[in-house]
Amino acid sequence: MANTYAIVKLGGKQYRVQEGEKLLVDRLAVDENKTFHPEVLFVGGDGNSELAPKGVEVTAKVVGHVLGKKIVIGKYKKRTGYKRHNGFRAKLSQVQIEAIGKKVTASRAAKPREATEEKPRATAKPKAPARTAAAKPRTAAKKPETKKAE
Repeated sequence: MANTYAIVKLGGKQYRVQEGEKLLVDRLAVDENKTFHPEVLFVGGDGNSELAPKGVEVTAKVVGHVLGKKIVIGKYKKRTGYKRHNGFRAKLSQVQIEAIGKKVTASRAAKPREATEEKPRATAKPKAPARTAAAKPRTAAKKPETKKAE
């Protein structure tokens, strides 16, 4: 797998990457010095290619978060006294591709599959009987009668 490359999706954009390559991408929500696995769209190299491969994983590491080159924007209209200046620096993440290879699940790699015991399932609690409207009739509270003075 010397010339293996992959096309991965990072931040809504697609990048062609190889092992050991560093690239600048839009800021990612991953902390510095942490590894992550971007979505793999294509794997190729050495005469083999596979579209939407299953079981292939790209391991990437965020080296650092940096600011891009400053872009200065200026607007000007002659003879009107209109001038505006604005600037922009993109927030970027520097990513290093560490490996392109087969996916290894932790459960399969750590231990062989053993016979598992089935746990007894919890039984559902019986539901309370539904209340009916005829069970308790409602009566209006009567006011005490007052005698009129004649």
